[in-house]
Amino acid sequence: MINVLFSAKEHNWQQYKDVIPAACRQLDLDVCLGRDLAEADVDYIVYAPNKSLTDFTPFTHCKAVLSLWAGVETIAPNPTLTQPLCRLVDPGLEQGMVEWVTGHVLRHHLGIDKHIAPTDHSWTPEPAPLARSRRVTILGLGALGAACAKALAGLGFQVAGWSRSPKQIEGVTCHSGDQGLHDALANTDILVLLLPLTPATTDIINERTLAIMPAGSVIINPGRGALIDDAALLSALDAGHISHATLDVFRVEPLPQNDPYWHHPKVTVTPHIASETRPETAAERIAENIRRGEAGEPFLNLVDRTRGY
Repeated sequence: MINVLFSAKEHNWQQYKDVIPAACRQLDLDVCLGRDLAEADVDYIVYAPNKSLTDFTPFTHCKAVLSLWAGVETIAPNPTLTQPLCRLVDPGLEQGMVEWVTGHVLRHHLGIDKHIAPTDHSWTPEPAPLARSRRVTILGLGALGAACAKALAGLGFQVAGWSRSPKQIEGVTCHSGDQGLHDALANTDILVLLLPLTPATTDIINERTLAIMPAGSVIINPGRGALIDDAALLSALDAGHISHATLDVFRVEPLPQNDPYWHHPKVTVTPHIASETRPETAAERIAENIRRGEAGEPFLNLVDRTRGY
């Protein structure tokens, strides 16, 4: 019997209490999934941050902590967490992100807002250029960023991407390092932020990097709110240097009613809906990592503590 502690909020338990055991049975794993297991008996922890578990020291036989989230910036720094930590890379979340990002890139590319907003019944045909004339840059080429880059390249956009370490993606111009970031930002019309949040990426979009971007650029952020220096972005929007920002994530959520983003004419706010983890497909990844742990195989999506993701 493999003992799996489920440590997350009540609504998460209701989502996963049946699908994780079902996914494990598909892999012939005999699993006991529970919320109140003896610490010394726990083999794996399925985890989302919660007040009931902040100290991992007693789990001396735990082989891995399996996050329910793709982002682990609030988990990885915990000094008591010495067990391997795995991010959740869920096929359902990935597909949802591709659809959301593609939709908003096309919205800005086609100028859809301009055509549906007029109230004066003006007739001003201004067809958009073809996708091959539009430069889209994605900061962050992990599983989500790479999937979005491939989808946009498939539509014919000029797609570039930037990541901390060098990557190769067919149909995508890949950059890395400080000079690569400069080049990626300097040659974009639409910028998509899908970086993990680390000390190195916090406020990566700031007064200096915004100034590198061409005048009239658009920013789309479904990644992490703290990737953007909010004051710097608002200033760039007010000055007309950035033509629009579509933001799905924020430093404080829900976004306070008095936040200037709500009222800015060049900002679209969406309520953190870019993508959602799907319990059925997420459970399959959790079960696969348990199988790998039992077989002595490398875990999927193991977090590098030195990088924070």
